[in-house]
Amino acid sequence: MGDFHHNEQDLETYRSRILLAGVLVLLLFCLLLARFIYLQVLQHEYYTTRAESNRISLVPIVPNRGNIVDRNGVVLARNYSAFTLEITPSKTLGLEATIDSLAEIIEIQAKDRRRFKRLLEESKNFESIPIRTRLTDEEVARFAANRYRFPGVEVKARLFRQYPEGPLAAHAIGYISRINSKDVEWIEAEGHSANYKGTEHIGKIGLEQHYEFELHGRTGYEQVEVDAGGRAVRVLAHTPPTPGNDLHLTLDARLQKVAEEAFGGRRGSLVALDPANGAVLALVSSPSFDPNLFVDGIRFDDWDELNNNPDKPMLNRAIYSAYPPGSTFKPLMALGALTQGKRTPNQAMADPGYFNFGNHRFMDDKVGGHGMVDLHKSIVVSCNTYYYQLANDMGIDNIARFMGDLGLGSRTGIDIPGEATGVLPSPEWKQRRFKKREQQKWYAGETISVGIGQGYNAYTTLQMAHSLANVLNYGSVFRPHLVNTIRDPSTGEVRQVEPQPIRQIPLKREHVDLIKRAMAGVNKEGTGARAFAGAAYESGGKTGTAQVFSLKGQKYVAGQVKERLRDHSWFVAFAPVEQPKIVVAVMVENGGFGAQSAAPIARQVFDYYLLGKLPGGPAPEVEAPEDGPETQEDGNGQD
Repeated sequence: MGDFHHNEQDLETYRSRILLAGVLVLLLFCLLLARFIYLQVLQHEYYTTRAESNRISLVPIVPNRGNIVDRNGVVLARNYSAFTLEITPSKTLGLEATIDSLAEIIEIQAKDRRRFKRLLEESKNFESIPIRTRLTDEEVARFAANRYRFPGVEVKARLFRQYPEGPLAAHAIGYISRINSKDVEWIEAEGHSANYKGTEHIGKIGLEQHYEFELHGRTGYEQVEVDAGGRAVRVLAHTPPTPGNDLHLTLDARLQKVAEEAFGGRRGSLVALDPANGAVLALVSSPSFDPNLFVDGIRFDDWDELNNNPDKPMLNRAIYSAYPPGSTFKPLMALGALTQGKRTPNQAMADPGYFNFGNHRFMDDKVGGHGMVDLHKSIVVSCNTYYYQLANDMGIDNIARFMGDLGLGSRTGIDIPGEATGVLPSPEWKQRRFKKREQQKWYAGETISVGIGQGYNAYTTLQMAHSLANVLNYGSVFRPHLVNTIRDPSTGEVRQVEPQPIRQIPLKREHVDLIKRAMAGVNKEGTGARAFAGAAYESGGKTGTAQVFSLKGQKYVAGQVKERLRDHSWFVAFAPVEQPKIVVAVMVENGGFGAQSAAPIARQVFDYYLLGKLPGGPAPEVEAPEDGPETQEDGNGQD
């Protein structure tokens, strides 16, 4: 009886457990059913979209970058095809082992591995990533013979940027290099992130940077179906990329070469403009550099050599470096005096060889002076005393206002980045420039130095060429520009960069013509006569010699001064005189007197541009004038 009762209890317990288990199973089934309904019914569209996106990936196709050619069709930047060894990580049997095996038949350096690792982190598993670029024919053949050993590895043809003329016009053209974090921020800020998917390079300086979004083109895409392992199965759709636009420049490559070779390795810069429309014919910064070094990542040794070179080849001296203009400032001062009614053409003064102001004596370049000097003669013989007196009569405010109108002390707006503003001195500028109150005061004696292009004056070579072009245009101001037309290679459409005057300076034609005749006299009988002797055309010019440091009353003797402390050599010029086709500004760092180094360079440029005459080598220096530098206001002593 007891056993029966015990069995009855066990059976009841068993039934309870079965019932509980059944309830739990039913509950779990209901939960699964609810989850199934949620996923399959309520969230059907969401997960279908996600599944489709996992199945289909967009692979970007980088567009061909636009070409850059000069005004005559000479190619300055282009693309070329080369073989690249690429790895698709998802298709390899072992990534590191594959790379090690590849290195046995094709040279793979440490830098190649580092670049591959960085690109791998940024790429998807099914994308092919280059491990070596620009394979030689021999390397391609060696890999082809061993292709069967390397699943997931193949040789592809890719486009690379090339600068066929090497260092020629490198500061104007610029270069491309790999995109960095700052470039990414810039691209995002400009709203172009989507168009740079898959792009590895971007313009860094010059036209390559300024016209980046014109040159880049529009990225294409392939819709690729991938399996669960991330391997590409097939291409579902293909949207071809749109190539970038081509830039056709105002620059003349042959003239550029003549100008660069004329420097003969000397430090300096040159800007040649068409005064009729602001077109840049040549833009030289010497020494230059080879932009091809940067295309695939510059080597450390090459960068170290460029970065630590005391001549600073990466510095764009033409648009960034500002120097005292010396006596090239005088024609602008003379025009300002005529415009503001401070001088008349026939008004003359006696030059004793110095100008006394307070207890300071400002010396002329010629001992004993130039006798009676009018405005025309003051430019031809570069008379300092005339401009000491003129600066005092005009006053710093009038000087600054007129020079600012001509474009000095402000950016010209040229279509390459990195342009400096220069320094147009004035009492307001000095207050902004200095913090201490005693340094902010403008002294009347400072105006005297400004009048001959010294003192705080500092302008770029581009600004000096631009200001002279504005004068020759009788006050019509054009923006200097390097690009003439932009061509769409897909449609053939050509957009003209219209040369429109951006403002008008109120100059009188008779005043400008007087300045032109005086500058023509400089090259006939004045300080530029030796450099332009025998020229088959009539030109106008003005030499300038700019101090690098104060002589403190000592006589300047170039041979006794360290090379980098010697005077800078300036020359601004135009030709032909009646209807100028070209205006140049030349600056040779530490080149001595303006007529000595800079003027012969301008002569070679004019000879080629106007006559087609090719020089036989660098521009030779001419013999320095006996009277000494033009703008050493304390060069012959002071009282």
